[in-house]
Amino acid sequence: MALAKKARPASPRRKPVALQKEKPGGKSALSRMQILDAAAQLFRRRGYTETTLRQIAKAAGMQAGSIYYHFGSKDEIVDEVLATGMKDIYKLVEKTIDDLGAGSSYRERIERGMIAHLDLLLTKGDYFSSNIRLYGQIPEALRPKHLHLRQRYGRLWDQILREAQQAGEIRRDVKIVPLRMFILGALNWTMEWFDPQRYSVADFARQINAVVFEGIKVNGK
Repeated sequence: MALAKKARPASPRRKPVALQKEKPGGKSALSRMQILDAAAQLFRRRGYTETTLRQIAKAAGMQAGSIYYHFGSKDEIVDEVLATGMKDIYKLVEKTIDDLGAGSSYRERIERGMIAHLDLLLTKGDYFSSNIRLYGQIPEALRPKHLHLRQRYGRLWDQILREAQQAGEIRRDVKIVPLRMFILGALNWTMEWFDPQRYSVADFARQINAVVFEGIKVNGK
C-alpha cells in the first residue's frame, strides 16, 4: 500500500444547487456518474492532494462550476468514491464465494475471493483502488466512516478464514486476524508493482493461496 501523504485540511464546502427529482438514468444522474468516474480515475493515479476539482471537471467533460450542481466540495466526491469502492469489493467477494456453493472447499473459496479482490483492484476497479491508495491521505473527518467500511470487509474475510479453520483446513494455532491482514496486505501491495498485462491475476492469487495453505518449506521439511 502506498505511503500516506500528509492530509491537507478539509476542502471548503460550497452548497450544491438544489436538484429536482428525476428518474434514475436521467441527464443529471449521468453527469453525476461522469464526475465520480473521472474522479476515481484521477484519485487512483494522482492521489487526494494532487487532484483538483478543475481536473475532475475537465476529465468529466464539463465546466468546473458545473460540479457544484452535484457536489459541494472535493471531499464530498472523495467520500462517495471511497465508499463505493469498499461496497463494490464487499459485494463482489461475498457473491463470488456464495456462488461456489456449500460443496466447495474453503481453500477454493479463499482462492476465488483473492482472485476477485485482485481483479477489481488491478483491472476493473478505479473506485476500489482509489480507496486503497487514498485512505491515508484523506482529511481526518472523513476517516471514521471509511474505517467502518474497511472493518466490515475485514470481518467478511475473518468469517471465511475462521470457518476454514473450524473445518480443519487451517491450523488451530493460527490467529485469524493477523492471517487476514497478511493476505489482504499482500494483495493490496500489488498496486505498486503488479502489471496485469504481463502477469496473470489468477496465477498470482493461486501462488499466495499456496503459501497460505502449504507454506514455503520443501516437502514439508
